[in-house]
Amino acid sequence: MNAPNVSGWRPAMGEGGGEGAPIVTTSGDRGLSLEEPLIFELGRAGTCGVDLDEVDTPVVPGLARFLRAAPPALPGLTEPETVRHYTRLSRQNYAIDLGPFPLGSCTMKHNPRLNEKVARLPGFADIHPLQPQHTVRGAIGVIAELAHWLVTLTGMSAVAMTPKAGAHGELCGLLCIRAALEARGDARQVVLVPESAHGTNPATAAFAGYRVENIPATAEGRVDLAALTARLGPDVAAVMITNPNTCGLFERDMKAISDAVHSAGGLVYCDGANFNAIVGKVRPGDLGIDAMHINLHKTFSTPHGGGGPGSGPVVLSAALAPFAPLPFALRGPDGIIRLVEEEDAPVHHPQSFGRMAAFHGQMGMFTRALAYILSHGADGLRQVAEDAVLNANYVLRSLEDLLDAPFAGAGPCMHEALFSDSGFAEGFSTLDLAKGLIDEGFHPMTVYFPLVVHGAMLIEPTETESKAGLDRFIGSMRSLAERARAGDPGLKSAPHLVPRRRLDETQAARKPVLVWPEA
Repeated sequence: MNAPNVSGWRPAMGEGGGEGAPIVTTSGDRGLSLEEPLIFELGRAGTCGVDLDEVDTPVVPGLARFLRAAPPALPGLTEPETVRHYTRLSRQNYAIDLGPFPLGSCTMKHNPRLNEKVARLPGFADIHPLQPQHTVRGAIGVIAELAHWLVTLTGMSAVAMTPKAGAHGELCGLLCIRAALEARGDARQVVLVPESAHGTNPATAAFAGYRVENIPATAEGRVDLAALTARLGPDVAAVMITNPNTCGLFERDMKAISDAVHSAGGLVYCDGANFNAIVGKVRPGDLGIDAMHINLHKTFSTPHGGGGPGSGPVVLSAALAPFAPLPFALRGPDGIIRLVEEEDAPVHHPQSFGRMAAFHGQMGMFTRALAYILSHGADGLRQVAEDAVLNANYVLRSLEDLLDAPFAGAGPCMHEALFSDSGFAEGFSTLDLAKGLIDEGFHPMTVYFPLVVHGAMLIEPTETESKAGLDRFIGSMRSLAERARAGDPGLKSAPHLVPRRRLDETQAARKPVLVWPEA
């Protein structure tokens, strides 16, 4: 079957029905698409890019058995070879400066360079966590200023700044809830988690020692309020809810949910990973939420992904504020802001459940987030949410005629558009479309999540994508949807235009090769 020519798509030569034979080069490179071997394949034993003096290593008594019998099997390269290797690899990277990251439930937006510049200022970038407090008063002041604005934006009473990322923040919130329940002698052991919540929520509740029970979703993708209310009782410690939820929808019954949980003696945890959709528009505290983490690396422009540091401060209601972890910033009678540590806790914070981390937080994340908040202002932050929601709805309505949108009838979506693979030709799936998107030059969207939708495709364009950029992405998605519906065999074997073709990802995950075999 020939692939359909739609939306400007053309098959590559020798692939998907095009004319001629596949292009083969002696080098393996295809123009500027460079084929790069592993560094072990490039290296040679005995080669080194620098001259190192011989060192007479003294043998320390008791440690002789740990001395190497032979040099380590590391690849040897000259300096130019090393630089070229990593530069060539870097050309294969996809980055936010090249195009959109349409990952649903994982906001990946442009990071203003101003924030990067602020984070690199002396006094922020070069401080040490063990410096005396009197030498880092400016940095502590920044932490306190950011804490003030996070509390203001969420309508809460306090904030714990130490959690390092979302799941760490979830754990912090649950430990605050456990401490509050224990303080009143209430030994509740169940946490309710709706189907529309993020996947880390039940894992965190189990890690905190709670028994997790599922709450179903309605046909329109929101929490079933009747089912939730019916399950509440004296054994329910908390409900962990994601709002906006993982289906990209705002939980319209959020206040009713909170009221019901509180009436039953429980507390409400909200996953704030999707705060980017409502920042400046909705204050979670007004919805009865007791604890919510905020991913600074999603909402407030901190670099996200690649294994770098994250930051997940947790805002707390008045009911949980007394149990927040140490340390935290406090302005004293002399006007100086200090960190309250364990030695100060008996006076200033006697009910704290303890510490979440050795030190106070991620200074680079704090400076970037504060720069983002101050440079946008109240009106700018509102526009962030409005534009993010506008872009997601533009994607949803531009694709719903070709891609099944299971909750399109539930009203406008929030920050992300959700589709399924329903309607694809037999044997074709979400994975095939995602792999085809790589050939189109885009990073694939989130696939197969949330689990409540078969073959899910979750797309979050964020507020920083232009209409022209979205139209280009939508054009590629429409082309790929047509090919999947028509059963184009070229799509089944995509990607074709990358250094590596389709991999067996299941085997790669189950049987990773982590060690280079020595000859």
